Amino acid sequence: MRILNAPQQLLLLLGTALLVRLTHTVQDGDRERGDVPGWVMITLMSASLVALIMVLAQDALKLMFESAMAKVNNT
Repeated sequence: MRILNAPQQLLLLLGTALLVRLTHTVQDGDRERGDVPGWVMITLMSASLVALIMVLAQDALKLMFESAMAKVNNT
């Protein structure tokens, strides 16, 4: 398991707090507004997951990218 540094912990904490707040806002909101709040929540949750994956897998993704670029440059 990887230990997160302070900026990564702050990003994760803020993302989690935002998702909790949006979830409560959507659940407490007007039911006549349609499904827009649901789509907003799904979009933000997806963006948060991408950010979390980037934080956790940044080193591996960077290594994969550099390896692929080295192969392209060598041919």
